[in-house]
Amino acid sequence: MKAIETERLLIEEGGLEDSSFIYKLLNSPTWIECIGDRGIQTIEDAENYIQKSLLDSYVKNGFGLYKVSLKVTKEPIGLCGFLQRDYLKSVDIGYAILPAYERNGYAFEAAKALMDYGMSTLKFKAILAITSQNNTRSQNLLKKIGLLKKGVIKPPGLETEVLLYSNQNSFN
Repeated sequence: MKAIETERLLIEEGGLEDSSFIYKLLNSPTWIECIGDRGIQTIEDAENYIQKSLLDSYVKNGFGLYKVSLKVTKEPIGLCGFLQRDYLKSVDIGYAILPAYERNGYAFEAAKALMDYGMSTLKFKAILAITSQNNTRSQNLLKKIGLLKKGVIKPPGLETEVLLYSNQNSFN
């Protein structure tokens, strides 16, 4: 993927050199509360996560989660991109921002740019999203980028149902 630039952000593929950043992001309180503990205890764990969750997806799917950095400083502040989950019929968009950068509109700016990229360049017909029922900030962001709540689903391995969003009226 060619890097995507927004007014304030640079969105590009992540790499093994981002292991310290990934370690910090995946151990942030917001990630653990809203996405879940991925067991990233060491920098080596972070490198393995990058390989399996980012790099392998770029090769296998032609897309994945992308590193979101401040355009001016190039400092990585989050991830945003697309996941291909076995239990969903279409890709879903996901995002996470380091707590120090939350509530500045960065997640919206990145997600909006990725929605445009997904529809225009990757030619996705439908883009889904899932979020916990108590994550109102994420629910509001999903509405803001054009996704509508479609109902609840219970993903394999999760004990609770999550909300399902789609940019389409029908996603079957």
